[in-house]
Amino acid sequence: MSAPRKLFVTTALPYANGNFHIGHIMEYIQADIWVRFQRMTGAEVNFVGADDAHGAPIMIAAEKASKTPQQFVADIAAGRKPYLDGFHIAFDNWSSTDSPENHELAQQIYRDLKANDLIETRTIEQFFDPEKNMFLPDRYIKGECPNCHAKDQYGDNCEVCGKVYAPTDLINPYSTLTGAKPLLKNSKHFFFKLSDPRCVSFLEEWTQNGEHVQPEVARKVKEWFSVRTNADGTTSEGLGDWDISRDAPYFGIEIPDAPGKYFYVWLDAPVGYLASLKNLLDKACVEAGDGAIGYTQYMAQPELEQVHFIGKDIITFHTLFWPAMLKFSGRKTPDKICVHGFLTVNNGEKMSKSRGTGLDPLKYLSLGLNAEWLRYYLAAKLNGKNEDIDFNADDFVARVNSDLVGKYINIASRAAGFIGKRFGGQLGTVSDDGASLLAGLRAEAAAINASYEARDTARALRDVMALADKVNEYVDANKPWELAKKEGAEARLHDVCTVCIEAFRLLTLYLKPVLPALALNVEAFLKIEPLTWEDAATPLPAGHAIGDYKHLMQRVDAKVLEQLFESNQPAVAVPAAQAAVEPIASDATLPGGEAIAPTITIDDFVKIDLRIAKIVDCQKVEGSKKLLQLTLDAGEGRLRNVFSGIASAYEPEQLVGKLTVLVANLAPRKMKFGVSEGMVLAASHADEKAAPGIHVLEPWPGAVPGMRVR
Repeated sequence: MSAPRKLFVTTALPYANGNFHIGHIMEYIQADIWVRFQRMTGAEVNFVGADDAHGAPIMIAAEKASKTPQQFVADIAAGRKPYLDGFHIAFDNWSSTDSPENHELAQQIYRDLKANDLIETRTIEQFFDPEKNMFLPDRYIKGECPNCHAKDQYGDNCEVCGKVYAPTDLINPYSTLTGAKPLLKNSKHFFFKLSDPRCVSFLEEWTQNGEHVQPEVARKVKEWFSVRTNADGTTSEGLGDWDISRDAPYFGIEIPDAPGKYFYVWLDAPVGYLASLKNLLDKACVEAGDGAIGYTQYMAQPELEQVHFIGKDIITFHTLFWPAMLKFSGRKTPDKICVHGFLTVNNGEKMSKSRGTGLDPLKYLSLGLNAEWLRYYLAAKLNGKNEDIDFNADDFVARVNSDLVGKYINIASRAAGFIGKRFGGQLGTVSDDGASLLAGLRAEAAAINASYEARDTARALRDVMALADKVNEYVDANKPWELAKKEGAEARLHDVCTVCIEAFRLLTLYLKPVLPALALNVEAFLKIEPLTWEDAATPLPAGHAIGDYKHLMQRVDAKVLEQLFESNQPAVAVPAAQAAVEPIASDATLPGGEAIAPTITIDDFVKIDLRIAKIVDCQKVEGSKKLLQLTLDAGEGRLRNVFSGIASAYEPEQLVGKLTVLVANLAPRKMKFGVSEGMVLAASHADEKAAPGIHVLEPWPGAVPGMRVR
């Protein structure tokens, strides 16, 4: 008997500045299905995850929340469990990149790379915020695009023309943290020499040998190795060295023997895979004593396979930096990088709450929608390639109701009652036609196995449902409900229903990686041990007793599913005939002294992003009698500067600490006194003499910065 396959499996680490979104859940479901399949075949799997805890955004967000970064991350981590448990995602361990294990491993990998002459220092020039007293990451710098001159573009690329540039190329740059004009200062940075011929040679072979990444990913990666001409006429010169350091203040792991220098978050984040595994194995060693395998011994096993599931937006880090870090620090390199695409909604539209296309995982669960409906639907779309998949509400309802309930569950519901009532709950013998049908189902085990192995769950589920169709054809041809009424057909009824129950068991086995909770209920109903892949070859014997059948799955209620998405239906217009006869209001009855604006649709309204914001500071504006300068926290991990014409109604100290409503996606406006990054909402009468006063909107207690006003 061959030794069991040994697998170390991870998913990409979520950044610990917010809750899981549906993209996270899709990836975790894909990996969880693969892991469950492997365990059904007898493999020994360690499946781990962790929070990506470091970096400037978390440091700044924690500061705004008046928490330490460690407490901020811990609070985020505390909210992970309902998502993972709710969707039956069974990690063996969940850790953090701020763990002692990650500090230890990241620093040792760095030392090993340095000993291999792959680390060097260089002095670079970068922007420094004199008010915040820190060097600014690219995404905390904005300015005018040097190419198309669009205003308020980030420090690394223009979102209008797509131009990539250095922050120092920006025209009139400013810090998004304070609004201050950044200064150029020199700093010593540490670089991983990815351009070293040893790295280039290894990575070319590793990425192109057909073993470690999908073909479409290999083709993309290949572009990065050679000199090429870009669309804008510039040239790229292959692999460049990688800046792996950041200056204090920074929340991260200190670089050994370099006070005030920290690892860039993307260096220590993938090390978090190893650290979470080490944390798991160290705990196992404590519990089991000398009999357990420690981290070093475990990773030294030549047969161990290391598999990472990631999204296509982080291919660079996982196919270049990560394998090279491991290889040249003397460690095992990944065996597979499994890349998936993005999840869109309703025919290719990008997920966006502002457009009414968000899919909140916790809302899904809170509505009572079955988690395994979503697991099945996503699995039916994922094919092992890095292609985008689409969540379509109508398709979701049709697939679940037709496939899972109409085809699969229906088989048990049509046969189990007869077994219980007519045959004492015991299975009978199977005649030749039933045996032939069941043999056909068992013959597909190898093909379904291969599809699961290749992460082509779409093909696996198509094949399973094709088998379910054959079983239902058998049921319709034999009509057990008619056999039950036919004199002398008792044996045939027992035979047909036994075939149905055995077929249902086989289909459940094939679906178990996708539907683990349902499979558990089926195992209890059939009174069998947990199904493994080997069980496909061994039918339940005649005389085996099954339990009472209870309905296993409901159909999707399309009306409930509609509640998952924000309404995007247009407002109902007043019919023309009705509008023609309604009187026009006189000036005296106009609400607020002015007529209601022309009707808009919900599509117009959702373009306006209204957010709760906290006024953390307020100052009078020198040279202006109308304006106050507000510093707002809208939950973004940065502060906004807004000028508002409310000075006649408020003293600055009246507003500090208050919550208000911000138009968050209003294009920034450069004014005489500085840049205004939005607009706060206030109410006033059109005729100041009739009803003087300006009233800034203030939410009720319980609202927090960043909440969307809908």
